[in-house]
Amino acid sequence: MDDGTGKNAGTTKLVEAKRAWARDGRLLTGTTADPAQVRLPPGQRLVKDWPVLDLGAQPSITPQRFRLDIDGAVHRPLSLRLDEFMALPQADSVSDMHCVTQWSRYDNHWRGVAARTVIEAVQPHSDAAHVLLHGADGYATNLRLDQFDQADVFLVHSWEGAPISAEHGGPVRALIPRLYLWKSAKWINRIEFLVRDRPGFWERNGYHNNADPWMEERYG
Repeated sequence: MDDGTGKNAGTTKLVEAKRAWARDGRLLTGTTADPAQVRLPPGQRLVKDWPVLDLGAQPSITPQRFRLDIDGAVHRPLSLRLDEFMALPQADSVSDMHCVTQWSRYDNHWRGVAARTVIEAVQPHSDAAHVLLHGADGYATNLRLDQFDQADVFLVHSWEGAPISAEHGGPVRALIPRLYLWKSAKWINRIEFLVRDRPGFWERNGYHNNADPWMEERYG
């Protein structure tokens, strides 16, 4: 599961189910793996498609409505329209993705803006150590700054040569491929740099704060 906001009855039922999964340790295999030696994390299965997993709240974000705010503990906060975001240096990337619901997909081709480009632009304060990613649906997820500051982390707008669809988080979503997919917030509209950690939606609802697939960090 890579998004969710807890806004309606259907959402509440699913969140309660996920909390029960966390309490019961569902899907856990109790094994770990070395990512340098093993490509498929423990308990995962390969898929060819890209499953859509959400709670039914898919915001419609037109190019005119898109806005990405990058702020918090930074020296140079930014607020970008879509054309301004697209004017930033662009790069291609290929990576796998792993969902906590046990599916993985290999060799995804992305295009977007590297997280390191964003970091360089806003210049985080020396004591900034965490990042909170916000989505236009009200979702948020947290990670350490050193996890965000990786060469394979991007804000992506294209997948397999085409714009990312709304159901998968377009026009722009986060991509943190070394972590379970719930850390890659859809419909991203704010990147907040923090001095102290602040758990996001699923992290407050039983999921692991770190989310390393090879350590099988599904639940906290």
